[in-house]
Amino acid sequence: MRPLLIVMSAPSGAGKSTLCDLLLQEFPEITYSVSCTTRAPRGEEEDGVDYYFLSQEAFEQHVREGLLLEHAEVHGNRYGTPAEPVREAFAEGQSVLMDIDVVGAASVRRYVAGLPAGDPLREGFVDVFVEPPSLEELRRRLVGRGEDSPESIEVRLRNAEGEMARAHEFAYRVVNDDLRQAYLRLRDIVLLKGGAL
Repeated sequence: MRPLLIVMSAPSGAGKSTLCDLLLQEFPEITYSVSCTTRAPRGEEEDGVDYYFLSQEAFEQHVREGLLLEHAEVHGNRYGTPAEPVREAFAEGQSVLMDIDVVGAASVRRYVAGLPAGDPLREGFVDVFVEPPSLEELRRRLVGRGEDSPESIEVRLRNAEGEMARAHEFAYRVVNDDLRQAYLRLRDIVLLKGGAL
């Protein structure tokens, strides 16, 4: 399979993380992109594994030096994707999976579109939007997780509406109404774009 830059976005609760995990389990040639952030580590998070934890100053320097594929501010913290590990993975024949929001995906899309024809990142770019079957089902899933307050769920649902309104920006859309079927669709997209189908 030729190296791919796989960008996945979805509303919170749509099942994107589960689909990403399944993809990583099946395809050892796909590596997960570790983002950098200015927020403090949570719980057992490790620097370089979960995120690269940077100071505001270091993050700004990364932006100034053009070291990030994309970057954005979310809930008062900065997040970004370092370009060098992505390029290194491609040089080793590895694909890279990015799990980012729709704003970050749009930034990566712009970055890739600005690369010269024939650039491996441009040639291997594929973006997928994972969507729930409906907002009602998304609400049911968020409530069922038992992780969020009712207020937080309402914020996530409002955000989901805005994110779903941008689903048309993605080359591929996968409706996660049945996990197995959604994964098979995602798998087919990856195999097709990777030249393995």
